[in-house]
Amino acid sequence: MRPIFVMIKCEMGRAYEVARVAADTIEQLSELHSTSGQYDLLGKFYLQPDEDTGLFVTEKVQTIPGVRDTYTLITFNAFLDGGRS
Repeated sequence: MRPIFVMIKCEMGRAYEVARVAADTIEQLSELHSTSGQYDLLGKFYLQPDEDTGLFVTEKVQTIPGVRDTYTLITFNAFLDGGRS
């Protein structure tokens, strides 16, 4: 499984509704956070190695009612702190 991060811009007043629908309908969703700034939500999704990122975002995330825009981040490495807080 490989992680992708998707920043989601919602229609005014619909961020919590979008978050609820995403949490209820997208099985690849691992975490979803509300954010401040240009985007309203930040989602972490785990895709299968052969799963098409663009197709996933356009069919699963962008089709949620209330989503206005998305920005997808693909990461390369995860750096851990060795258990330190």
